Amino acid sequence: MTLRQEIVGNAMQMAVVNLTPGQTVYCEAGKFLFKTANVSMETRLSGPDRGGRDPQGQGGGGMGGMLRQAMGTAMQVGQRALAGESLAFQYFTSTGGEGTVGFAGVLPGEMRALELTGNRAWFAEKDAFVAAESTVDFGIAFQGGRSGMSGGEGFILEKFTGTGTVIICGAGNFIDLNPADFGGRIEVDTGCIVAFEEGIQYGVQRIGGLNRQGLMNAVFGGEGLSLATLEGNGRVILQSLTIEGLANALKKAQGGDKQGPTGGLFSTHAG
Repeated sequence: MTLRQEIVGNAMQMAVVNLTPGQTVYCEAGKFLFKTANVSMETRLSGPDRGGRDPQGQGGGGMGGMLRQAMGTAMQVGQRALAGESLAFQYFTSTGGEGTVGFAGVLPGEMRALELTGNRAWFAEKDAFVAAESTVDFGIAFQGGRSGMSGGEGFILEKFTGTGTVIICGAGNFIDLNPADFGGRIEVDTGCIVAFEEGIQYGVQRIGGLNRQGLMNAVFGGEGLSLATLEGNGRVILQSLTIEGLANALKKAQGGDKQGPTGGLFSTHAG
């Protein structure tokens, strides 16, 4: 069943989800806004499997089954901790009639509801996940070492599989692109990627060579040494505002700009 939801607002959007009796939606801890009284809320460490069953709540298999569940939950939590994600999920289930739940991201920007059919997974940047049906599985994908270490934001990705609706968020405004419409390849700032479909190949390339123009790009261009590359045929969602750009703008407005006169290679990351 497709999740009945409406994304409202402009500069800081939120998702209002209407649940049918017995329907469950889960979110990352910290992105819940409000709910009606007939919607129960429970915090768990485990994520649901693709069939919508909660592996922490449904036992089976005796002591061996419980041990496998415990190990599976520990692995999930360990992956999320390594990725810097929330350790727990909050689950909301409507009881005694239809219910309503509201969610939002943590930065000014847009939200988007993605419909998974089971044919293609979706990958998203860290912290993009807001909420999903219990039939959608949340996982962590580690991009290849060379690409990830060069690309920064792209090293650790959120991965969504299964069927149903997943809601994501980003900063600024969104634009949907397909690399196939631009010769099969686009190059973007690594911080601008919100999400892309399975089948899109993600990589990182150096901006120019180790020559005068390459150094000019790195030092004065504001992009550092690398750009992300996206190739293939599928949906790509980009955002107009990067988290680093927002952080540096706030630092500058407060008189605490430490990135130097040029940004680029000399810029400092927030935190």
